[in-house]
Amino acid sequence: MTGQSFALFATPIGRCGIVWAARGICGVQLPEASEARTRARLMRRYPHAREASSPPQVRHAIEAIAALLAGEPRDLSAIALNMEDVPEFDRRVFEAARCIAAGSTLSYGELAARLGERALARDVGQALGRNPFPIIVPCHRVLAAGGGSGGFSANGGVATKLRLLTIERARTSDAPTLFDGDDAFGFALKPKARSRS
Repeated sequence: MTGQSFALFATPIGRCGIVWAARGICGVQLPEASEARTRARLMRRYPHAREASSPPQVRHAIEAIAALLAGEPRDLSAIALNMEDVPEFDRRVFEAARCIAAGSTLSYGELAARLGERALARDVGQALGRNPFPIIVPCHRVLAAGGGSGGFSANGGVATKLRLLTIERARTSDAPTLFDGDDAFGFALKPKARSRS
């Protein structure tokens, strides 16, 4: 695809990249080990893209991504994506994944069920593995059955996925935490007043 531009930008997890064209965002690159490696990965994926100043709609997307990665609740579902080269099934998966709010998760099977295709959980996982829009299409919010992490194709793999979920304060299992209130582990967090008799 021609007419693509890109920019690198700072976030709390490192320098990310974003690629756009006239019809919207074409891709997002999560940080690699260095800015040079992030740029190189982005250029391999988008060899015709040229570095440029970002127009207002792209600056808005960059600001929203950086804020989300700083732990601020942000809804990225209104960011326009250029999906002209994305297969139809993948588009459906990406649109369904965009409905998962920050701090929430679904399993691959639950996301497939939302598409009316429960038996296609594996295909949903494969589509998310091809996601060119990480963070905007929050594939990190989709887990394996039973709360397992599942895969993640970005640099750092599952560790990056879990880091993103931690930033969003998402629960990744049904196990109680210290913050679930009284009696989460079978004891009260606040001592009860003793009666005077």
